[in-house]
Amino acid sequence: MDGTARQLAVVTAAADVVEAELVDDETAGTSPVVHTGRDRHLSPETVAAIQASVADSTRRAYGADRDAFTAWCTKEDRTAVPASAETLAEWVRHLTVTPRPRTKRPAGPSTIERAMSAVTTWHEEQGRPKPNMRGARAVLNAYKDRLAVDKEAAAQARQATAALPPQIRAMLAGVDRTTLAGKRNAALILLGFATAARVSELVALDVATVREAEHGYDVTLYRKKVRKHTPNPVLYGSDAATCPVRALRAYRDALAAAGRTDGPLFVRVDRWGRIAPPMTRHGRVIGDSAGRMTTEAAAEVVERLAVAAGLSGEWSGHSLRRGFATAARAAGHDPLEIARAGGWVDGSRVLARYMDDVDRVKNSPLVGIGL
Repeated sequence: MDGTARQLAVVTAAADVVEAELVDDETAGTSPVVHTGRDRHLSPETVAAIQASVADSTRRAYGADRDAFTAWCTKEDRTAVPASAETLAEWVRHLTVTPRPRTKRPAGPSTIERAMSAVTTWHEEQGRPKPNMRGARAVLNAYKDRLAVDKEAAAQARQATAALPPQIRAMLAGVDRTTLAGKRNAALILLGFATAARVSELVALDVATVREAEHGYDVTLYRKKVRKHTPNPVLYGSDAATCPVRALRAYRDALAAAGRTDGPLFVRVDRWGRIAPPMTRHGRVIGDSAGRMTTEAAAEVVERLAVAAGLSGEWSGHSLRRGFATAARAAGHDPLEIARAGGWVDGSRVLARYMDDVDRVKNSPLVGIGL
């Protein structure tokens, strides 16, 4: 053998059969790289930039999961990072049997999945190898099986109820569109549906980013999850009561009459129909000083109108986005065009699930077989 070192490299692996071969190690004999303290340093500004790349809701949830995991490890005299496979398996079992304070029931599978992801990414963020989750995954799978056998509601992942046109008509029937708040709520519901927007994307819109066009409006939304802008043409509806163009125009005219021609599109409105002043706490302004609605406030509009209309289901801000995908597919539109319009990533499993909800009936093998 020459001076070049040889190492074992896995070529393919299938089932229990592994093929391998010896390959030249081009790095053999070279001096290892030694990083200095400066090489490992991140400035506060860079740390903040990295943190800003993650959605606020995800960051808060991951932070809570990591804190809970650390507290459990401390109580059990275990090491949180790096965590052993045994520690992770025991922790997941703990989550499946320990009631949570708010619900008095153990966490559901999706909540545990998120917690596992929080701990896994925590290791990676600290430069640690990805932990072995095989045992933890087996415990979670057994938990899913038990929930299904026991017919527990938590066995199935909760999904927002799709806000389809009939439900939207019912939600808007009780809205007083003579008021600024009523005009805002109608525009929020219809524009959210027409653009398949997340409520966080809706409240981020400014008056200047909504432009009139011959077909109605052009609205460009920044889809943070895929980090791209999507231009969305908003077209006239056939029913004046659910036409997003008419609703948006009425709301923009009301905003202008109230002296707002720039700044955030969706703003807080107080009980007297005035654009709400900045919120303060201990004399300091909190939230958006221009009165921009929060994501939570926009979602609450959807939930409140659905409840007021007597609609059953799991209503949330995401109901508009799911409703768009479901209705568009039921109308025969191409999944690729639906994905592009709504800012879904290629091959999105979430969007595929919405498609399945429609296609499993339309394309069922039972259709047309003569029963």
